[in-house]
Amino acid sequence: MEEWKSRTELLIGEKNVQKLAKAKIIVYGIGGVGSFVVEGLIRAGIENITIVDNDVIVPSNINRQIHATVPNIGKLKVDCMKERILSINPKVKVETYIPQNMKIEEEALIENSITYVVDAVDTVTTKLKLIQRAKEQKVPIISCMGTGNKLNPTKFEITDIYNTSVCPLAKVMRKELKKRGIKELKVLYSKEEPIKHEIEQRTPASISFVPSVAGLIIAGEVIKDIIK
Repeated sequence: MEEWKSRTELLIGEKNVQKLAKAKIIVYGIGGVGSFVVEGLIRAGIENITIVDNDVIVPSNINRQIHATVPNIGKLKVDCMKERILSINPKVKVETYIPQNMKIEEEALIENSITYVVDAVDTVTTKLKLIQRAKEQKVPIISCMGTGNKLNPTKFEITDIYNTSVCPLAKVMRKELKKRGIKELKVLYSKEEPIKHEIEQRTPASISFVPSVAGLIIAGEVIKDIIK
């Protein structure tokens, strides 16, 4: 056993450490939530991962994205995250995928050889496509609901989409999933009422400790599902 995994092995055992090393994960969306999902997965011992995003790092990402630093401004998020992954564990097999848009192309990546899919994208259309594809291939998926305009990370919880409340994104997803006959979906969502701003704005507000906590909770759920 590699020394850096020794503390993890003490907690979950050698067999489970080996399970994690063999698992194949895809993370869609490498932003505030997704970057911390990846961080948590890699440090837990995941050694096969595909990361999907078509965006570059901009200054406004620095407040909440783990790969967002001044030297990385203008670089592709997946490239920066890959570099970080390999700096943690050079043995990881990292695939990067940069779709022209986050709408169609990514569906083909979800095959039944995948262990787990993480949806950390922002758009409803893409989320629905990912969820449908994962359900068709019978691949476990967890989907992140809204983390913007939130200030209390203790309000996050893992549940089924049809047990959610408060979250505006979850409300839309419940409606659309019901139309498509999808009867269950594991999600992370917040019970916190979104903070309203005096000036109406389309861009969600954010802070360092909310998306990061959401991402690490999702990473933990994926890990626990793999080793249970």
